[in-house]
Amino acid sequence: MPETRAALAEQFENLEQQQDASRLGLWTFLATEILFFGGLFMGYIVYRHEYPHAFAVASRHTNVLYGTVNTAILLTSSLWMALAVNSAEEGKNKRLVRYLLLTILFAVAFLGVKGLEYKEDFDEHLIPGPSFSVPEQPESQIFFYLYWAMTGLHGFHVLVGIGVLSVITFLSHRRRYSAEYHNPVEVSGLYWHFVDIVWIFLYPLLYLVDRHV
Repeated sequence: MPETRAALAEQFENLEQQQDASRLGLWTFLATEILFFGGLFMGYIVYRHEYPHAFAVASRHTNVLYGTVNTAILLTSSLWMALAVNSAEEGKNKRLVRYLLLTILFAVAFLGVKGLEYKEDFDEHLIPGPSFSVPEQPESQIFFYLYWAMTGLHGFHVLVGIGVLSVITFLSHRRRYSAEYHNPVEVSGLYWHFVDIVWIFLYPLLYLVDRHV
């Protein structure tokens, strides 16, 4: 097919080889991301073990409603992304564009809710520094250093995902992908599911653990 030949880069013999290389590249990238976030998670575990009471007190200052709503939003966005990949595999372009737009919409909603939560954190002085509002537990500042770093970096990854999916949506609208060639949609989906999985770990660590101790 002409579309297939146009999609094939000159360094590859066929689309299957090109797709395998793309998947390998994406999984390699995700492995580096796991190492990156893994360092933050390990730091969290070490300090939580060192200051369990201070971390428990600090976690009670996070807004569990915002965290729960955002968890539901991201899980739903993963559903839309999975349906988008399925639509691409079946060559159903209109459905593909629709599900990609829904994924982007839910990603924007996630950032909107996170923005509201950050505003509340600012208003309640939950920022490490001289005006930190939990003076009886100074070690709680460590929790919030990690909270801001981990949620901020995750939010940045969501923003990058929105950019990537916006490009994929535009190209899908231009009918760039088909049942024979849809690898960019697939690897974008893998990235988006990774972003969701990171949040699945952040949610209990920052909002639920020891909350009612």
